[in-house]
Amino acid sequence: MKQKYGIILLIMALLSPLGLIAEGTAWGEWGLEDLTELVGYVPQGLEQAQEWWAAIFPDYTIPILGEGKVVESISYVCSALIGSGLIYGLIVLYGKMIIKKASTM
Repeated sequence: MKQKYGIILLIMALLSPLGLIAEGTAWGEWGLEDLTELVGYVPQGLEQAQEWWAAIFPDYTIPILGEGKVVESISYVCSALIGSGLIYGLIVLYGKMIIKKASTM
Protein backbone atom coordinates (compact mmCIF):
# COMPACT_ATOMS: atom_id res chain seq x y z
CA MET A 1 0.00 0.00 0.00
CA LYS A 2 2.87 2.41 0.86
CA GLN A 3 4.43 1.70 -2.53
CA LYS A 4 1.20 2.70 -4.28
CA TYR A 5 1.18 6.10 -2.54
CA GLY A 6 4.87 6.55 -3.27
CA ILE A 7 4.26 5.98 -6.98
CA ILE A 8 1.35 8.43 -6.99
CA LEU A 9 3.52 11.00 -5.21
CA LEU A 10 6.34 10.46 -7.71
CA ILE A 11 3.96 10.93 -10.65
CA MET A 12 2.61 14.14 -9.11
CA ALA A 13 6.16 15.42 -8.56
CA LEU A 14 7.06 14.63 -12.17
CA LEU A 15 3.97 16.50 -13.36
CA SER A 16 4.69 19.57 -11.20
CA PRO A 17 6.54 21.44 -14.00
CA LEU A 18 3.19 21.67 -15.82
CA GLY A 19 2.59 24.69 -13.59
CA LEU A 20 5.25 26.50 -15.60
CA ILE A 21 2.98 26.65 -18.65
CA ALA A 22 -0.01 27.96 -16.68
CA GLU A 23 -0.77 31.67 -16.61
CA GLY A 24 -1.08 33.67 -13.40
CA THR A 25 -0.24 32.46 -9.92
CA ALA A 26 -1.19 29.22 -8.24
CA TRP A 27 -3.98 29.40 -5.69
CA GLY A 28 -2.57 30.21 -2.27
CA GLU A 29 0.93 31.05 -3.52
CA TRP A 30 0.33 34.76 -3.56
CA GLY A 31 2.92 37.31 -2.57
CA LEU A 32 1.98 40.35 -0.52
CA GLU A 33 1.38 42.42 -3.66
CA ASP A 34 -0.89 39.75 -5.15
CA LEU A 35 -2.82 39.48 -1.89
CA THR A 36 -3.29 43.24 -1.68
CA GLU A 37 -4.60 43.23 -5.23
CA LEU A 38 -6.97 40.30 -4.56
CA VAL A 39 -8.49 41.24 -1.19
CA GLY A 40 -7.42 44.84 -0.70
CA TYR A 41 -5.16 44.36 2.32
CA VAL A 42 -2.51 42.12 3.85
CA PRO A 43 -3.33 40.50 7.21
CA GLN A 44 -0.89 41.68 9.88
CA GLY A 45 0.26 38.14 10.72
CA LEU A 46 1.22 37.44 7.12
CA GLU A 47 3.10 40.71 6.88
CA GLN A 48 5.05 39.83 10.03
CA ALA A 49 5.74 36.29 8.78
CA GLN A 50 7.28 37.77 5.64
CA GLU A 51 10.03 39.22 7.84
CA TRP A 52 11.20 35.95 9.39
CA TRP A 53 10.16 33.31 6.86
CA ALA A 54 12.22 32.61 3.77
CA ALA A 55 11.47 29.68 1.50
CA ILE A 56 14.19 27.08 1.10
CA PHE A 57 13.69 27.18 -2.67
CA PRO A 58 12.12 30.54 -3.63
CA ASP A 59 9.86 30.08 -6.68
CA TYR A 60 10.78 26.37 -6.59
CA THR A 61 14.20 27.07 -8.06
CA ILE A 62 17.48 25.55 -6.94
CA PRO A 63 20.12 28.16 -7.81
CA ILE A 64 23.04 25.68 -7.95
CA LEU A 65 21.38 23.89 -10.88
CA GLY A 66 21.63 26.95 -13.13
CA GLU A 67 19.07 28.54 -15.44
CA GLY A 68 16.93 27.54 -18.40
CA LYS A 69 13.57 25.89 -19.00
CA VAL A 70 14.84 22.32 -18.58
CA VAL A 71 16.74 23.22 -15.41
CA GLU A 72 13.67 25.06 -14.13
CA SER A 73 11.58 21.91 -14.69
CA ILE A 74 14.18 19.78 -12.91
CA SER A 75 14.15 22.28 -10.03
CA TYR A 76 10.37 21.95 -9.77
CA VAL A 77 10.60 18.15 -9.59
CA CYS A 78 13.45 18.29 -7.05
CA SER A 79 11.56 20.82 -4.93
CA ALA A 80 8.45 18.61 -5.00
CA LEU A 81 10.43 15.51 -4.01
CA ILE A 82 12.42 17.28 -1.27
CA GLY A 83 9.32 18.98 0.16
CA SER A 84 7.34 15.73 0.08
CA GLY A 85 10.23 13.88 1.69
CA LEU A 86 10.50 16.46 4.47
CA ILE A 87 6.78 16.30 5.20
CA TYR A 88 6.81 12.49 5.13
CA GLY A 89 9.82 12.44 7.49
CA LEU A 90 8.13 14.84 9.92
CA ILE A 91 4.95 12.76 9.93
CA VAL A 92 6.90 9.54 10.56
CA LEU A 93 8.91 11.21 13.34
CA TYR A 94 5.76 12.62 14.95
CA GLY A 95 4.07 9.20 14.70
CA LYS A 96 7.02 7.54 16.42
CA MET A 97 6.92 10.15 19.19
CA ILE A 98 3.22 9.47 19.75
CA ILE A 99 3.77 5.70 19.83
CA LYS A 100 6.68 6.08 22.25
CA LYS A 101 4.67 8.35 24.52
CA ALA A 102 1.69 5.98 24.46
CA SER A 103 3.88 2.98 25.31
CA THR A 104 5.31 4.73 28.40
CA MET A 105 1.85 5.53 29.83
